[in-house]
Amino acid sequence: MEDSLTPRLELNGITKRFPGVLANDHVSFSVRPGEIHALLGENGAGKSTLVKMIYGIMQPDAGEIRWNGQRITVANPKAARKLGIGMVFQHFSLFEAMTVLENIALGMDASIAARDLEAKILAVMGQYGLKLEPHRIVSTLSVGERQRIEIVRALLLNPNLLIMDEPTSVLTPQEVEQLFVVLRQLASEGCSILYISHKLHEIKALCDSATILRGGKLVDTCDPSVETSRSMAEKMIGGNLKEIQRKPGRVFGAEKLVARGLSVPKDGPFGTALRDIGFSVRAGEIFGIAGVAGNGQNALMMALSGEVPVQDHGAITVSGAEIGRLSAKARRLVGMASVPEERNGHAAVPDFSLADNAILTGRDRMGMVRGGMINAQAARTYAGEVIEVFAVKATGPGAFAESLSGGNLQKFIMGREILQKPDVLVVSQPTWGVDAGAAAAIHQALVDLAAQGSAIVVISQDLDELLSLCDTLAVINEGRLSPAMAVADARIEEIGLLMGGIHGSEPVGENTHAH
Repeated sequence: MEDSLTPRLELNGITKRFPGVLANDHVSFSVRPGEIHALLGENGAGKSTLVKMIYGIMQPDAGEIRWNGQRITVANPKAARKLGIGMVFQHFSLFEAMTVLENIALGMDASIAARDLEAKILAVMGQYGLKLEPHRIVSTLSVGERQRIEIVRALLLNPNLLIMDEPTSVLTPQEVEQLFVVLRQLASEGCSILYISHKLHEIKALCDSATILRGGKLVDTCDPSVETSRSMAEKMIGGNLKEIQRKPGRVFGAEKLVARGLSVPKDGPFGTALRDIGFSVRAGEIFGIAGVAGNGQNALMMALSGEVPVQDHGAITVSGAEIGRLSAKARRLVGMASVPEERNGHAAVPDFSLADNAILTGRDRMGMVRGGMINAQAARTYAGEVIEVFAVKATGPGAFAESLSGGNLQKFIMGREILQKPDVLVVSQPTWGVDAGAAAAIHQALVDLAAQGSAIVVISQDLDELLSLCDTLAVINEGRLSPAMAVADARIEEIGLLMGGIHGSEPVGENTHAH
């Protein structure tokens, strides 16, 4: 039996520089055998860089890594796996057209006969209650099942340390619970787990200790069971977190955005068709659409924003006007604004200035065109207003969009639409990859816009975000939308089942016309 007092993994003074940025600044912490240890910090805090050094993807500039008390150099990921370090990445590296078994075989360092490998896989799955059919093609699997492939692949190494990077960002609540059962069992057998997540209630439920990074520096190692989600968030941002302020007794007005029988054929072999989608959003209401990635969210966003016109002109109405076949520009003229999921290249042009990016969507509503000529001063003034109101860190309206950090560009894009005071605003992933402080500011701006009478649709994979922000919620799964429910009455279990597709769907292979 190994000495449980000697840390399994110990980092001493780990430092890593990139041009113009100190990603890790003398970071020191340790992980004991059998411990589930959280690594917390906002985007850009240095978490990914740190685990890439532990896994041998890059080397530290200074400091030392110790493994079971011995100083080591992790030359590459193969060397890490040989030591017993496994990693499950946030973005899965799987081949869609191959089977589960073939994908796992590709990830093994030593070649094992297919029959022996299958027996080992079944043994590991049996031991940890991970259900997977080895001969299924990966493209037919849910996101949760795909993650299980990565976990099984890591467990076949018999790891002494398993690194999990944002493992629950694409799982339903039920799949998260299943994952936690597996991780607790692993820890009870002595495996150490380094768990990266921004979901603080999960950290409280799962982890024994948490190391918090901010700006590349270690700010605290704490016990999550005695902290609150809020106290950990405030350590991450180094300041106070603002609660969403809402006026009590809100009353919704007339229907502003209505979708009826909205169907869109699938775009390409991996797209998702929309089937008979119907919902309505009233003035002053924030309507959330939950779902695991890849269930038709992008198709719905494109259909609502006008990037993809729909056949039935009456399938979408804004304040009673039919807009189904209108272009995105024409929809803006009737009072609709939208923010797509992808910031760079879709919501903003990277090598345009912020003023020019303001013209892209604000030229008509904000009076930036006179007699067919662009009024550059009006664009600069408006971009300046967005920068000021949304506390965007930028050198000014002339700054190129690509010079902003992801979080600051997101604040600018959201601000650019919100300050146009649209009657209807449709946003996808409004706080994707932004820090807690910026997310709170964006949430408050959306609540304030709704309070002025706008109807807002928020499409998000972050269920916590939707539950704290929205008045009404529906779930999208395989291109279908569940009936809407009031957030005040919504049950997490029910939402999770809808996200996982438990809604009496027709058998696969039937024709997929809208009912």
